[in-house]
This record gives sequence, structure tokens and C-alpha cells, in this order.
Amino acid sequence: MIMIVKKEISIGGRVLSLETGKVARQANGAVWVQYGGTVVLVTATATKKPKDIPYFPLMVEYRAKWYATGRIPGGFFKREGPPREREIVSARQIDRSIRPLFPGDYRNDVQVFVSIISSDCENDADFLGLIGASASLNISDIPFAKTIAGVRVGRIEGELVINPTRTQMKESDIELVVAGSADSIVMVEGGASMATEADMVGALEFAHEHVKPIVAMIDELKAEVGKPKQDYEKITASDEFVAKVNDIAREKIVAGSQLDGKHEREEAMDDVLALVRQETEEEFADQQRYVYDVTHDIQSEEMRKVILESGKRHDGRQPEDIRDITCEVSVLPETHGSALFTRGETQALTVTTLGTKQDEQRMDELEGESWKSYMLHYNFPSFSVGEVRPVRGPSRRDIGHGMLAERALRPVIPTEEFFPYTIRIVSDILESNGSSSMATVCAGSLSLMDTGVPIKEAVAGIAMGLIHEGDKDVILTDITGTEDHLGDMDFKVAGTRGGITSIQMDIKIDGVSRDLLAVALDRAREARVSILDSMKSALETPRTELNEKAPRIISLKINPSKIGEVIGPGGKVIRSIQESTGAKIDIDNDGLVTIASVDKDACEQAFAMVSALVEEAEPGKIYQGTVRTVVKFGAFIEIMPGKDGLCHISELAAGRVNEVEDVLREGDKVRVKCIGTDDNGKIKLSLKAAIEELDEESVWIQKVPR
Repeated sequence: MIMIVKKEISIGGRVLSLETGKVARQANGAVWVQYGGTVVLVTATATKKPKDIPYFPLMVEYRAKWYATGRIPGGFFKREGPPREREIVSARQIDRSIRPLFPGDYRNDVQVFVSIISSDCENDADFLGLIGASASLNISDIPFAKTIAGVRVGRIEGELVINPTRTQMKESDIELVVAGSADSIVMVEGGASMATEADMVGALEFAHEHVKPIVAMIDELKAEVGKPKQDYEKITASDEFVAKVNDIAREKIVAGSQLDGKHEREEAMDDVLALVRQETEEEFADQQRYVYDVTHDIQSEEMRKVILESGKRHDGRQPEDIRDITCEVSVLPETHGSALFTRGETQALTVTTLGTKQDEQRMDELEGESWKSYMLHYNFPSFSVGEVRPVRGPSRRDIGHGMLAERALRPVIPTEEFFPYTIRIVSDILESNGSSSMATVCAGSLSLMDTGVPIKEAVAGIAMGLIHEGDKDVILTDITGTEDHLGDMDFKVAGTRGGITSIQMDIKIDGVSRDLLAVALDRAREARVSILDSMKSALETPRTELNEKAPRIISLKINPSKIGEVIGPGGKVIRSIQESTGAKIDIDNDGLVTIASVDKDACEQAFAMVSALVEEAEPGKIYQGTVRTVVKFGAFIEIMPGKDGLCHISELAAGRVNEVEDVLREGDKVRVKCIGTDDNGKIKLSLKAAIEELDEESVWIQKVPR
């Protein structure tokens, strides 16, 4: 018998509903999530047999269907393609929230598939996907430890708002996606416009209070339709094998963990693995696949034990210490701006390039088309960690780290009206041992200043860690790769001296308390200020002049009705200006004219020519003009490029004039005064008024031979 169950609650003034039993019934768990006009179908499926691998094979797919907003995909192929960056980041949010909640010895393939099948373009689907992932896993027979849910938080005019719409978010100075259980927070992703640590803690508390009723709703659904959790084959080593490995390896692992360099520590661990395999392969031939897992557990236990008991880390630092930092700018001679930031064994080379409006990125999302004038791209080549692997384009990690760093710098980027450039920042990670995304933020800030981009303040970032055992917690500042891998938290915080601009938190335990988050944020602020002090040694403020290799851009706003005059028939006028000056000219529909060239003089020349085309004749002003046409009732005189006015025969002289050609002929260059416009907006000119103001001799510039 098919059982359809639906649960609803009101949150943020809208109904959030979860329904199961109607669709996708062959998945282990499936939930239809609706909020406003946005509908997300989330399924959870698992294989019946485990894989013989040392990690949990979880896949999270997040895909938007174009039909969700009544659109057909653009381009040659009329079907959905690979996931866009926003979909990848949303998938990573869900993955990071749910992965720690599966059993540590579970090795079955699990796929969580989030499909956006309807979108009202106001209610975002990312946190709905997170809710659906938790609900589908909880009602399924897949082992899953805890119920979680997610919400979005904004702050508009000082007031926190739960699940703000896209329209509301345009006015918000905080945007967070927060996942949590009934008693703690498990994941945070978002940014702010220089929010204080207290503001951020308040936003997280606000989010958690709204997470709780959603968790309760999922638990109600689980109680009514949840399947019994499956028994699964546990991929674990025997007690005898674990004891043997401990006898062989523990002391050597402890000694190797105290070595100074990352590569030295890794080589020591490789030697331990080889030794363990050599000494156990006969007696425990069937247990060899567990060698890495057991030695890894020993390494984790020892690292955590030393930190908790002595407060000393594997590289000799105290918990609050930051590794040595060096900063350089202008390291590449032909780029617009560059910086090299090194913190311990993590190093980012970051380059800023300026372009024109024509270099903007076209964004084709469910909500419609838009253009992006600031972007940051992050690359993590294999050599940065001493590995060899094929290059297959940016990974999901590359895209996620790039978006995190891009968000961190966005609040200090000048507005397009003030700085009409397209800005692209590229970060190439040259070494990595802990938080290369935060190194990217620091190097990106320096490269912007080196270019001459007038950013509001310098930005820095730091990754915080946690070692948690029982009732004891040790917060670590500037974690290394080992501390990230073996610790309990990766909490990245970026910002200026004035406040936080970006935040991301992942944990491997059930959750963290409000008090612990507050302490971690305060420690992160202290570290951030220290790093900003180090960055000052390389460059304290943005350069006052743009790099000489960067394009110069001048913009002016014209009346949209004048756009046609600047473009000309078939683009003749604008093409002529570009060819004669060498500058690039772009005009948008609102009348914003952007002129760009590496040559400053070319920019100014093109600016003068465009200005002349759209300039309005000013009554009372004297213009230098050329007679273009003579008719019986007067002469048409060009006083600005492409702009003529009529000097009526009665305005040629103080006395009577019988024939216009007695005074003016085609080709004459003469000064005339603008005396206004007629009812049709045509310019009226007067030679007589110009003579009265100047004199006969001063009016004439050049006469055509009579």
C-alpha cells in the first residue's frame, strides 16, 4: 500500500512542506520540498555492497532544471549541461553538512540527488536542498546519525530576517546559510559587509533557533514513515591486527609527527606504512587493506593527545600562533598587478587583471541573464602538494575555494559607477599546507592594491581549527593540512580590520556551541589583524595610479535618446571615433558610455568627441561654426560635430540683408551666438548678436574667397 505523508510548518511568513510517498519511490528515500513557488526533489540512494576503499564514497549532485522557470536552455545544445558554479557550491554545502553524520566504517556508495524542478526566482533552493537531503536520508534505510536542517539568514536595516527572498537580499548586509541539529550548528557558509564578531554570533543564534522547528518536522516525518536502518558490512580491522600495528608503529609515528617539514613528516609516515606492511603481510595477509586506516588513527590519537595535554602542536607552535608570513607585490613585470603571499608552507601567487565592460562574464541562471564584472578564479595544481595527476580543469574544490575568496573580497571592491572596470583575480597555489583559500584572500587583496584598484580596505583571512575530547576543547589558529585532516573543525574567517566579510565552517563532530563559536571568532579577529599588519610591510594602501599596462577608462552618462547619435547609422559614427583614436567605446541601454584605452591621450580624445556629439547647445554661449548650407531664409551652421543650427536672415546683421550670400557662404567659418531653440527643439543662432558681443573682426575666423 502506497502511503503519502506531508508535513508543513510556517517559517519566514511562508509555508515549508515536506512530502514523501508520491514520487521517486525506488530510491532509498525521497522527499518533495516546497517553499513558496520553489520545489526541490531530493533523493537518497545507496548500494547494497561496500567498496574496499579507505574513505566513505558519498556523492552529492545539485542540478537546476531549466523548465523550473519556464525557460529553454540557450546555446546550441538544448538540454541541461554540466553544473554551473552556483550549483557546485550548493552541492558542496550539502556534502559538508551531511558527510560527518554517516558511520565512520560505512563504505557503501551513497548518492544524494537534489533537483530544482520549480523556482519562483525569489526563494532560493540551496537550503531547501539541505533540508531535503537530511529528510530523505532520515526516512531511508541508509545509516545516518542525526537530523539536521538548514536556513538562510539576512540582515536588512539592522533587523535579522529568516529565509529572505532574492529581492530582500539586495538590501541585506549579511548572508549566511546555516545547517544545524536540535542542539548545535554543524555548517556555516556566507558573507557580510564588515560585520562584527558579535553580529555574526547573533546571526548564527538566530539561524539555529529557526533550524530547530524544521528538525522537529523531519523527526515527525521519520517517526511516521522512516524505514529501519540497514545492517551493513563494517569495514574494520581485527583487534589483533590493531594491536600488532600499535606495537610496530606507534612510537615511530610519534617521532615522525614531530619533524619540522611537511614532506619530512609525510616521508616518515610512508616509511611507517612500508614497515607495517612488511612485518604483517604473512600473519595478517587478509588485513593489509586496513594498514592505512589503523596508522591514520594512531597519528590522529597522538596529535590530539599532545595538543590537549601540552598545548603544543606538531610543528612546535602554541595554539594561537601563526606561521611566519612574507608578502611581496609587483612580482610579475607584465601584469596589471601581482602579489606573492607565503604563510608557512602555503603560498599563493595572485594576479589582478583589469578589463572593459566587454570583458564582463555573462551569467545565465534560472533567474535570468546577468553580467558579472568582478570574478576570482582559484587553481590548485598537483605540484603544490608534491603530487602528480592529470589536469582536467577546475575541480569542485577549486570552484568552492574560489567562490569563498571572491566573496571575501567583494565588499571592498569599488562600485562600477566609481570604478568602471571588469576585474579578474587569478590565484595559483604554488604550495599548500593549510588554508590556501585564505592565502588567496590575502594575496588577492595585495594584488588589487598593487594594480591601483581603490579598494576600501585590505582584507585577510585565517583558518581556525579545533581539538575536542570530552569536555575539553582547544582552538587552533592557522591550522595546517594535518590539523585540518585529523582535527574536528575547519573554520575559515576573512575580513578587514573593521569586520567580517566571509565565513565558512565545517566540523567532524556532532556540532559546536555558541560559546565556542564566539571564542573562535574572537581568536580569528586577533589573527586577522596580525596578518593585516604583516601585509602592510609590502603595501599599505592602493597605489594612487593604475599600473601603466592597465587600460584607462573614462565614462560619461548621456541621455538615452542620444545613443543613436553616438552610434550613427550602421555604427558609422562610433566606428569612426574608435578608428581615429584607437580607444574602445561601449554604450549600455541606460546611456552609460565607457571609453577604454591603454593610451590615456586616446581616451581623452575619444571622450571629447563623444561629449561633443551629445552636447546640448547652451543659450547665450558663442560657438565657432562652419556654414554647411545656405538657403533663402538663412544659413545652417555646424557648431558641434553633427549638430547644426539655423542663423535666420534677420540675424545676420543689424540692418536689412537682401541675400544671405551677401554675408555668409558655404564653407565660411564664423562665430555665432546661440539664442535658444524653436518649438521643435531646433537650435537658433545669431551672427548679429555675436558681433554685438565681440566685434566684426573677432567674429570672422575664415571666409571662403568671394
